[in-house]
Amino acid sequence: MLRTECLNRLARAMRYLRGDHAFAQLIRFALVGGSSNIAYVLLFMATIGIGPLVANIAGSIVSTVIANELHRQLTFRAAGRVGWFTAQWEGGGLALIGLLISTAALAGLEFWAPGLGETAQAGAVIAIMGVVGGMRFAALRGFVF
Repeated sequence: MLRTECLNRLARAMRYLRGDHAFAQLIRFALVGGSSNIAYVLLFMATIGIGPLVANIAGSIVSTVIANELHRQLTFRAAGRVGWFTAQWEGGGLALIGLLISTAALAGLEFWAPGLGETAQAGAVIAIMGVVGGMRFAALRGFVF
């Protein structure tokens, strides 16, 4: 009885997460983001011998391409509406804008609060990345896919 109820709840949750409403898409967006971050780290570690700058660039480009395609196929289910190149061009542009915003915010933080402790800095970075991620989600959902 308990096992059946648990399986029914799990099935309902999975149906909900497969839906096209904003919250289900946001959850899938976060899962894709985490997966692409893992891809970034793996590629970075595999290419660090070439140098950290090259490894960072390679990891960033490849993980962004992976994320854009997963967003097109899974997060927003737009493969029938949006082509691969469009997703890469527009999604990559949004990723670059996000990088510029987060970099400017972190530079501003360093300028306006130079003595900020490590814990506060980490909290600020998490908050900034959360805001940038939310903006990216909204832009991808509203304009790209």
